[in-house]
Amino acid sequence: MPKKSSPAPVHYRIEVADPHAHLFRVALTITQPQAIQLVSLPAWIPGSYLVREFSKNLQKLVVEQGRKTLPATQIDKCSWQIACDPAQPLELRYEVYAWDNSVRTAWLDSQRGFFNGTSLCLRVQGQEDAPHELTLAPGAAPADWQVATGLTPLKNERRGWGRYHAADYDELVDCPVELGHFWSGEFKAGGAPHRFVIAGAPPSFDGSRLLADAQRICETAIRFWHAEGRATGRTGKPPFKNYLFLLNATDDGYGGLEHRNSTALICGRRDLPRAGTKPGEGYTTLLGLISHEYFHSWNVKRLRPAEFARYDYTRENYTELLWFFEGFTSYYDDLLLRRADLIDDLVYLRLLNKSINQLQQTPGRLVQSVAQASFDAWVKYYRVDENTPNATVSYYGKGALVALCIDLTLRAEGRHSLDDVMRALWQRCSAGPMREDDLLAVLRELSGRSWSREIQRWVHGTGELPLRELLEQHGVRIHDEPAQLAQRLGLRVAESGGGVQVKTVLRGGAAEQAGMAAGDEWLGVEVGTGKSRSSWRLGKLDDLLLYAGEQERVQALVARDRRLLSLPLKLPRQSTTWRLAAEQREKVQRWLGR
Repeated sequence: MPKKSSPAPVHYRIEVADPHAHLFRVALTITQPQAIQLVSLPAWIPGSYLVREFSKNLQKLVVEQGRKTLPATQIDKCSWQIACDPAQPLELRYEVYAWDNSVRTAWLDSQRGFFNGTSLCLRVQGQEDAPHELTLAPGAAPADWQVATGLTPLKNERRGWGRYHAADYDELVDCPVELGHFWSGEFKAGGAPHRFVIAGAPPSFDGSRLLADAQRICETAIRFWHAEGRATGRTGKPPFKNYLFLLNATDDGYGGLEHRNSTALICGRRDLPRAGTKPGEGYTTLLGLISHEYFHSWNVKRLRPAEFARYDYTRENYTELLWFFEGFTSYYDDLLLRRADLIDDLVYLRLLNKSINQLQQTPGRLVQSVAQASFDAWVKYYRVDENTPNATVSYYGKGALVALCIDLTLRAEGRHSLDDVMRALWQRCSAGPMREDDLLAVLRELSGRSWSREIQRWVHGTGELPLRELLEQHGVRIHDEPAQLAQRLGLRVAESGGGVQVKTVLRGGAAEQAGMAAGDEWLGVEVGTGKSRSSWRLGKLDDLLLYAGEQERVQALVARDRRLLSLPLKLPRQSTTWRLAAEQREKVQRWLGR
């Protein structure tokens, strides 16, 4: 760490300029610039694989050296070039508009501020590996606002305003900053201090319950990754000195983004635990999110795809391995809740059941492999439209079920499990870049055979996964139950205001065969023929069963582009979904790791 008296080669001063206008003010000082200095603002943020063009929010860029104002020439969508004297410090000043209440960008109003460095901090090309400093100044912020960030403090006041250090640009932008009047609590896990900061928590919030449950999640994850001390009763230390959870509680929100020693989360206020009240399913979902993002501290932040060894912040960074880094993390997030005794076998199987049914109700699983889905994340995953379920598969959802198949296959064949694979990869890749070949090599070392066929079929193919066979081998019985009407018809709809709006028509279903299309308003049905024909208005989808009775065919009356259409709809026979049940509890509990 540099001495306090010596200026950092790259220094940012970020100030709350105007909460009502949602503006941050940034001053960037480059101590020793290049004669032709390039600066650029990232176009995306690691962990969220979509080019978001953060430069669209940058305004009023002014460059000065000494008392002279210099021109900044924009050379592309996010980069500027400045001709200057390399013997003098260079200062850039600009504003950033912050009005995205997500975990990915920046937000500022009179109640709260938040930002990722990728949204505010211009990258000084040629000095990315030099030490960086950040000064946070309250400016126009309310007097009671505090600061929370995973950056290393250098000199700051009690509320957190002041100077922070980052080893390089990557570290600077990988430590988000929370500003405001927030709830805060602490605990230790693996010997490391952990802090929870929550903005927007209601008065009924039970902070002690959340801290206790989060601590159990963290301790379980640390034991998972650092099991070398099990024989002596000791657990290895996590790969960070401290950890920070930044949680934004909103009226209706959900999401998370991982960072090297912190995570930014969003949840609905109703999902937070309340004193004297039994938590509901929403709280279980929140715990799963906490588990997921914390697991990423190992799996993607340190053990990472080889393509991410050095980020290119200006463009897409392609990899076919998101099925592993996101999918396997999705497998372990709920599994670690079970191992931490925060949920029981019944709840775990219900969560797994939901994931399986979601995959089976996605026709795109037969079109796109999960490796292709990983590569195409930049253009497909975050750009959902009416055809998404027909053309794509989630690398989160299917990736988690690939992990399940590998885990259960290993357990059925011998003494190893996917746990051993993950820890071996952690050691083999020195907590660094990983390729698919590394996974194949570890699987061979542990099992004594090649896994090329399974990986080719499950990851690079579009066939069905052997879920039923593997689950039954491990004590889980699968019951086939009647599907919901929308699934039987091959539809996804929205019901509001006494009407049925078609959102998605699934490939190969009865609705597609009838000629329905996304955007149709399903008004009613005609039933019967001749004098016995009757017409009925649909208020909700289930009204179809009421009016159709025993009829196998009806005329669906829809409105499309102000035209009224009568479409011949053949009502499908009963289709089924899965319901998982623990039939042999001893086998199930061996798998779930009790």
